[in-house]
Amino acid sequence: GQPWYGDRQFCELFLYPLMLQAYKDLPFQPWLRGAIDGITPAEARALMSFRDRFRKGVFSQVVLRAALESRYADTDTDVKKELGKAGLRKEVLVANVDKLIKLVRRLQWKRSESTWSGYSERGHYTDEDLDGKTAFVDAVVGRTHRSLVWDLGANDGHFSRLAAKNSDYVVAVDADPLVVDTLYRALREEGNTTILPLTMDLSSPSPGLGWRGAERKAFVDRTRPDVVLCLAVIHHLAITNNVPLPEFVAFLADVGAEAVLEFPTPDDQMVKRLLKNKREGTHDDYTATVLERALDEHFDVVERTTLPSGTRILYHLTPR
Repeated sequence: GQPWYGDRQFCELFLYPLMLQAYKDLPFQPWLRGAIDGITPAEARALMSFRDRFRKGVFSQVVLRAALESRYADTDTDVKKELGKAGLRKEVLVANVDKLIKLVRRLQWKRSESTWSGYSERGHYTDEDLDGKTAFVDAVVGRTHRSLVWDLGANDGHFSRLAAKNSDYVVAVDADPLVVDTLYRALREEGNTTILPLTMDLSSPSPGLGWRGAERKAFVDRTRPDVVLCLAVIHHLAITNNVPLPEFVAFLADVGAEAVLEFPTPDDQMVKRLLKNKREGTHDDYTATVLERALDEHFDVVERTTLPSGTRILYHLTPR
């Protein structure tokens, strides 16, 4: 038999990233974003402490692999060819794959509460605001059947689920890995395959990777949604990440889809919280007037409504 040539690829793109998350509590997304082929055995070994070597799979799958690669790096030996000559019984190959499966299943991320993981339970919305927001989104998405919906800043997936009722597929994006993991686990338990949770920072979306940036497309180039939900996200981008409101509107215009946009005004409690750590006057341009001026350049505002609290405005937008 021949060795399983996908073995190294599996380790670099799946096993090592999961080990980093489980054993070191290091988010793996930046590593995979920075290297299209994943994490090498040498890189994984460098990140593991001496104590980590006694954890499940680290010595055999990381330390030994890195040592073997280092040993044969400067030789003319074709390791794969030599293994092929030696012959590998099917039973051995299957046993090795089974070991990898068991190892992956044992990897557990000891999750702690992140800044936004409890967002949906923390009372940022009154019941009246949440009901009004839900009705607004439902009316827009439910006007006709949708092929694809993006929910940017999906959090617990409440509005992703709402959109999925009248859509073939929903991509639920959030910057918080814990929030995304919680949603993924809930959807998996439900058997829900119409919502795809993704971890991504909208202030720095996934770029094109590989040769000429074409081996992996940038996030915005992979699909074209029918509707984009931007609920409770614009203030984080504008204040935390210093993205000017016109720039965010231009991003939405480039997507070219119908959109639902929520704008928390400067009087909103969450906006006040974000502004606490900012110099006074830094975000004087964060106003509904500035936003609506930018919207008028790219979109038709089908509907504009203020939620009962008076501090959040919803817009139904169609591209011109």
